[in-house]
Amino acid sequence: MGAELTAGEDLDVATATTVIGLGNTLLGDDGVGVRVVGALRDLGARGLTLVDGGTMGFRLADLVARAGACILVDAADLGAPPGHVAALTPDDLQARFADGHRSSAHEAGLIDLLGLVRLEDRLPRRLMVVAIQPGPIDWGEDLSAAVSAALPRAAQEVMRIAGGWADG
Repeated sequence: MGAELTAGEDLDVATATTVIGLGNTLLGDDGVGVRVVGALRDLGARGLTLVDGGTMGFRLADLVARAGACILVDAADLGAPPGHVAALTPDDLQARFADGHRSSAHEAGLIDLLGLVRLEDRLPRRLMVVAIQPGPIDWGEDLSAAVSAALPRAAQEVMRIAGGWADG
């Protein structure tokens, strides 16, 4: 079973793939990254350090930098139907939002977090973002039906990426 911790807890993250779920669970679909980490925990995913990063923003920089392999999971406006799941490199993410378009301040937080870690020349050797297209983001703890249905796909994508890294 994967190790579980909250951001700020001390753990040797260099020995496993660190999966950090981002988002605010009080804003519906915005909390999908945290929910994917919960789904991975429920599946008993092995070889993963699972982190509820919530809305910690820049406070996650050291955790990301210390990871040998890191997968960030977050809601992002991909211009796709709600529930669409995409695996993006940090460069893909930067290019997608290079024009400054953001559907929320939260997306800027992810880009800025990666920018800070890159500026410090501390990006993990292996780093991917699993992005899920949210529906409308509004107050509420429930995910929309489309985003809720995407949880298994997003969890499988995380395991596929981590498995590929373990094999290679």
